[in-house]
Amino acid sequence: MSDLLAHREFLIRSRATITGVDADLDGEVVEGAAIHVRDGLIAAVKSFGELRAEYPDLPVEGGPGAIAFPGLVNGHHHSGLTPFQLGVPYGPLELWLPQFRGMRHVGHRLDTLYSAIEMLESGTTTVQHIHPGLTGGPDTWTDLSDKVIGAYRDIGMRVSFSFMIRDRNQLVHEDDDPFLSRLPEDEAAYWRPKLAAGKAPISSYMDWFEAEKSVWAGTDPDGVCWQLAPANLHWCTDDCLTAIFDTARRTGSGIHMHLVETRLQAEYARQTYGKSAIRHLADLGCLSGDLTLGHGIWADEADLDLVHDCGCTICHNASSGLRLASGVAPVNDMLKRGIPVCLGIDQAGINDDRDMLQEMRLAWALHREPGLTTFRPSAGHVFRMATEHGAATTGFAGRIGRLEIGKAADVVLVDWNDIARPFIDRGVPLVDALLQRSRQMAADTVFVGGRKVVSGGRVILIDREAVFEEIGAILSAPLSAPQAEARERTASLVGHMARWFDGHYPEDIRCAYRFNEIAGPV
Repeated sequence: MSDLLAHREFLIRSRATITGVDADLDGEVVEGAAIHVRDGLIAAVKSFGELRAEYPDLPVEGGPGAIAFPGLVNGHHHSGLTPFQLGVPYGPLELWLPQFRGMRHVGHRLDTLYSAIEMLESGTTTVQHIHPGLTGGPDTWTDLSDKVIGAYRDIGMRVSFSFMIRDRNQLVHEDDDPFLSRLPEDEAAYWRPKLAAGKAPISSYMDWFEAEKSVWAGTDPDGVCWQLAPANLHWCTDDCLTAIFDTARRTGSGIHMHLVETRLQAEYARQTYGKSAIRHLADLGCLSGDLTLGHGIWADEADLDLVHDCGCTICHNASSGLRLASGVAPVNDMLKRGIPVCLGIDQAGINDDRDMLQEMRLAWALHREPGLTTFRPSAGHVFRMATEHGAATTGFAGRIGRLEIGKAADVVLVDWNDIARPFIDRGVPLVDALLQRSRQMAADTVFVGGRKVVSGGRVILIDREAVFEEIGAILSAPLSAPQAEARERTASLVGHMARWFDGHYPEDIRCAYRFNEIAGPV
């Protein structure tokens, strides 16, 4: 059995337990509750008095002042230290991403542990980890994935691991070779091998994916799953996409694909294919219930109809759209159509951290359209995004996301006094109170598969202070010569890229003050 399971039996006592939300999006709350945990699974959710009478000798976690709810799911995550921490200011995605090439790194294990600490201490127990990309060959890829997955296992999180796949246009919206050919020769010579290292035959990626998926299915099926992540339409040829989707169907794997995150991405699809990106995927036969679309900010009404009809999920990354000036996703239109929407933090939340309850508050507030009777997401909508709908986009669908018999005991406890002090009216629904008034990094105690991984608000399976100190020591050292050159070369590269985008997209396409309200022809 998985290392996640504690192989013991106990009760988790609470003032109230939120098991999920019902069909009317009201919180399903058991007052004075206890959760009976046996071998990592939920055996019962009843009143504490009933369960204590049945099991008088079992140890008791939690207490009468705790609020219990399902472990949260971060449906879209990439890496640990934030780009801002590493010296990359926030800006438009097309000119923000290339600056990563000049960032320093602390190694995959430390980087993963850093963000995992923040996720667990804010109540996130499962993450969709979309690794930014693979370089080198299969041995290097395996070393990377083992370190990332190993870090999540050591700290006690569930992980759905995927890696972004590209086979074209790594820098701008044209193939790499013609773009590099117009750079000064010394710059082109510097970047050419680095870009080549980021591409391999799609068959090599698929063979490696199938082998590793099989390995981990035998090693830790409870804590680790594997999914596929075609990077985006402008980064993947049709042959690449069909190979990925064929592999997914054959292996029963989920797919998480970035799509129409920015206005330029939407315009690229229309210029290249004469139709929207989502329509192009539909015409390729790539829309299905196994697909999650990351962002979807620039999806139009016809796109959303297609997404609904095909059963796809959309992962909303509210902070990301604001930080990178990408726009505000039409989440209300998604919800009104019945499209499942999950929630992701995507690198960092609005406070440059990974506090999922804070991301939930932002998502709730961001979509409160003006009007007396206008549809707006409720606290129940947002709670479901971060629990059931998030769970459904991972390989753990049906096993997590609710607190009910037979599901994994992924349980978060917060202190009611932190929410209610000095007073909160008894008529305020508990889900609303949790969403609106939880403090930053609110989790007091967290269980994953019945195993305690956070106690007193701090992770307990690793030495968090040692992780922070090691990261600080590495990044406080002076830049090495290759690191200094990488920064200099990257700054020059971004300048060339900015000029390319200026020349290929008119200003009314590049600029849209009203976020995703169409201001010009698209």
